[in-house]
Amino acid sequence: MRLTDWITLAVERDMKQQLTKVSIPNNLNFTDLKLARDADGHVSFDWTPIEKICEESGYPIEILKEGTEDNVSALLVNWYIHHKQNGGSIDPVAEDLFSEVMAEEDAGQSVSYKPGRA
Repeated sequence: MRLTDWITLAVERDMKQQLTKVSIPNNLNFTDLKLARDADGHVSFDWTPIEKICEESGYPIEILKEGTEDNVSALLVNWYIHHKQNGGSIDPVAEDLFSEVMAEEDAGQSVSYKPGRA
C-alpha cells in the first residue's frame, strides 16, 4: 500500500470515529445565522445559533470556535442542505459560497485563496 493511500485511510477512519450527531433546536432557522459576505470578501455569521446547536447536541463549542475552519464550515453546509431539503428558503450567501466551491472544483483548484488573491 502506498503511503498516501495509508494516510488517506487512516484519516478517513479517524474522521468516522469523530462523527457526531448534531441536533438543531426546533426554534432555530438557518436564517438566524445572519450569514453575510463582508466588504473584504470574508464570511460572517452570528455565533448564537451555533452555540445553541452545540448545547442541544452536547457538543463542545470550542471545537468549532477554536478548531479549523472546516469544522464550522461542515456544520453550516450540512445545516443549509437540511434546511433546503425541508422546504427552507434559498440563502443567497450560502448559494454564492456553494457556487464558488463548485467553480474551484471544476477548475481543479484544490486551494481556496483569500478574497482578492485568486
